[in-house]
Amino acid sequence: MKKIICFFSILLSLLWMSCSNQTASSYYLDAVNGDDSQNGLTEATAWKSLSGLRNVELKPGDRIRLKRGGTFTGELEISGQGTPDNRIYVEAYGEGDKPCIVGNDTSLYAVRIFNSDYLTLRNIAIVNTGKERRPHRTGLKIECRDYGVSRNIVVDGVDVRDVNGSLVKEEGGGSGILIVNGGKDIVSVFDSLTIENCHILRCARNAMIWSGYSSRENWHPSKHTIVRNNLIEEVPGDGIVPIGCDSTLIEHNVMRNCPAILPDSEAAAGIWPWSCDNTVIQFNEVSDHKAPWDAQGFDSDWNCRNTLIQYNYSHDNDGGMVLICNSGESPATFNAGNVGTVIRYNISINDGRRTRPTRAGMFSPSIHIAGPVKNTTISHNIIHANRRATKEADRSMITSDSWGGYSDSTFVWGNIFYTQEASTFNFTKSTNDVFEGNYYLGTFKMKPADKDARSVSEAYQKLVEKDADGFEGLSVLMDTIGIAGSEGVFVNENAIRRFFDR
Repeated sequence: MKKIICFFSILLSLLWMSCSNQTASSYYLDAVNGDDSQNGLTEATAWKSLSGLRNVELKPGDRIRLKRGGTFTGELEISGQGTPDNRIYVEAYGEGDKPCIVGNDTSLYAVRIFNSDYLTLRNIAIVNTGKERRPHRTGLKIECRDYGVSRNIVVDGVDVRDVNGSLVKEEGGGSGILIVNGGKDIVSVFDSLTIENCHILRCARNAMIWSGYSSRENWHPSKHTIVRNNLIEEVPGDGIVPIGCDSTLIEHNVMRNCPAILPDSEAAAGIWPWSCDNTVIQFNEVSDHKAPWDAQGFDSDWNCRNTLIQYNYSHDNDGGMVLICNSGESPATFNAGNVGTVIRYNISINDGRRTRPTRAGMFSPSIHIAGPVKNTTISHNIIHANRRATKEADRSMITSDSWGGYSDSTFVWGNIFYTQEASTFNFTKSTNDVFEGNYYLGTFKMKPADKDARSVSEAYQKLVEKDADGFEGLSVLMDTIGIAGSEGVFVNENAIRRFFDR
C-alpha cells in the first residue's frame, strides 16, 4: 500500500511540473500583411483573419494580439481561464488606430467573451452594422452560462460603434455592450467584472445593459461590478443599466448627445439599476436625453434596495434629474420594492426641457417619485430650473404619483430649489413626506410644509436680473448664498460638501 501511495504521489508531482512548465503563447493577427497558412506565433508569421483562432485553446498567460490599423471581419469568440497571476489578454499591438472587428451582416455580436476568468480585452474597436435593424444585436457580448462564477473580466479602452439593434425594448432592443449571465443546470454569475475607459458611439437601442437573475424567487446577483470612465454618445435609449447585481459601482461616466429617434412607445433614461442591491452611482454626467417617456438623467428603479445616487451632474434632459420608482403591480415574490434610495449632492440644470408630448402630456418633473417607494432620502441637491422650452411644458420640482400605489416616508432636506418661472410640488396621495431646511428660490404653488425653510431674496433677484442659465446661473447662486465660485461643481466632492455644510 505504501508503494502504491508513493507511486501516485510521484505521478501527481510529474503532472504538476508538466503543467507549470507550459509556456504562455502569443497569437498575432495582421489584417494587411498576415497569412492564415502561417503559425501566427510571431509578428512575422501573423495570421490574416480571425479564422486562425478557431482551434486555439487559451491558457493562463496567453495573448491574442491584433495589429493596429487593420480591419477584421467576422465574429471573435474568446473563452479562456486565466489566473490572478497569469491573465489572458486580447489586445492591440503596433502603431496607428485601434484594430477593428466588424461583424457580419447577420451577426448578433462581433465579439463574445464566453465562460472566462481573469481575462482582459483592451484597446480594440468593434462595429456591428447590419443592412437593417435587428433585435438583440450588440457589439460586445460578455456571457456566463451554466459555468458557475466568472471572475475578474476586464474590458478596457474598447470602442464600440454603429450597432443598429432594434429601437423597441419589447422586441429585444440592441446595445453596444451586453452582459448576460444565467443557466438552467448551473447558477452562473459574474464577480468583479470591470468595464472602463470605453467609448460607445451610435449604438441602438442602448449603450450598456445586463440580463441576469432578476426575480427575488431566484436571486443570484453578480457582484462587485465596476463601470467607470466611459463615454457614451449618440445613443437614444438607456445608457448604463445593471440588472441582477449587488454592490455595483458606476462612476465618472459621461452620456451626451442622445438623438430623438425612439418610437413614441419607448421609455429610457441615462444611468439606472433594475433588480439590484447596494448600487452606487457617483460623479457621472448625463445630458440631452430625449426619450419620449422618462428621459431623466438618473433613476433608482423598482426591485432595488439601497441605491445611492450622489455627486452627479444632470442637465438639458427632456425629463428631470431623477426618477425613483416601484411597481406596486408586480408580486412580492418577484419584486423587493424600492427601499432605501438616497439621492444627495447632485446638480440639475435646465432639465425638464421637453418639447413634445409624452403619453402623459408634457410631463417632466425635476424629481419624479412613482409608485409605492419607501424610505427615500433626497438631500443637498441643487435643482436649477430654467425657463420652459414651451409654455405647455411641465414645471414641477417634485411629483409623487401612482404606479400601483404611492410613496411612503420620503425625507427631503437641505436642497436648493430654484425656478425662473412658477413651479409646484405635487404630493398626490403619498404619505409621511418630511421637508426640512430646504431653500425655495422663486414662486411655488403647493409649497410643502417646511419648518426650517430658507429663502434668499438677494440670490433670487440677482438670478432673475441676469436671466442666468447653466453654470453662470449656478455660479451666481453659489456666490450669493455663500460660496466663492463653483470650483469643479459636480465632480468636486469637497466643493459641494463645503457649499452645503457652510
